[in-house]
Amino acid sequence: MPATGRFQLESSLTKNQQEVSRASASSANTSRGLQWLWQHLSHLRHPHCFECGPIHQSTLDVLLLRGAKLYLSDLITPAQQTSSVYWSVSGKKQVFLIDKFMEQIPAIPPESLSTICCWGLLDLLPREVLPPLVERFHSFLQPGGVLFSILREPSVPKGVETRWWFESLTLLGSSDASQKPFPYPALTNREMERLFPGGNVKTFLTRSGRREVLGVRLP
Repeated sequence: MPATGRFQLESSLTKNQQEVSRASASSANTSRGLQWLWQHLSHLRHPHCFECGPIHQSTLDVLLLRGAKLYLSDLITPAQQTSSVYWSVSGKKQVFLIDKFMEQIPAIPPESLSTICCWGLLDLLPREVLPPLVERFHSFLQPGGVLFSILREPSVPKGVETRWWFESLTLLGSSDASQKPFPYPALTNREMERLFPGGNVKTFLTRSGRREVLGVRLP
C-alpha cells in the first residue's frame, strides 16, 4: 500500500535520505514539463506517484499537499555511486545486474500509477539495461500515466551527482551540477521514443542543456 501520511513517509526515510532532505536548494526553475504534467493530471484528486530519487522534504510537502499517494525508493543514489553490489564480471566484461537493481522497486500494482518521477536515472545506467527498466516502469502506469525524466544533452558532459526535487508543482529544484563526468553517451529523443512502449513521448527543452522528457502511456 502507498504511504499517505507524513509521519509514515518520514519514518521510512534512511539517514542518508534525511540528510538529503535537509539540503538547501541551490537553484530552482519553472518547468514546462511539470506544467504539462500537472495539467494532464488535473482531473485526478489523488494521483498515485512513484518518487525514484533521494527524498527531499520539499518534494514530500508539495506532493502531499496535492493529495498524492506516494511510493518511495531511492534508485538514483546507488546508480550515481556505481555500487559494486549491482555489477558482476563475465569474462573480461562488467555486467550491470538490472534484475537485482530493480529489486529496490517497491511492490506496485500494475497500471496503478499516475506518474513516475525518475529524474536523471536513465542517464546513469548502461544503455543495454534501460529496456527492461523502462518496460517495468511502463507496466506500473495507468492509461494516460506519465514517466517524467530529465535527460542531458550531449553538450552537458558532467553532472552525474546532480539531484532534483519539487519546490512547487511546477518549480523544479536542483543541486549544483558536479564535475563528475557521465559514464554513458546521452540518450537521443529517437532512442527514448524507441525505449518507451508506444513511443508517445513529449520533450521540453531547458536553458540548462537538459531535456524534460515525458513518456505517456497510451489508453
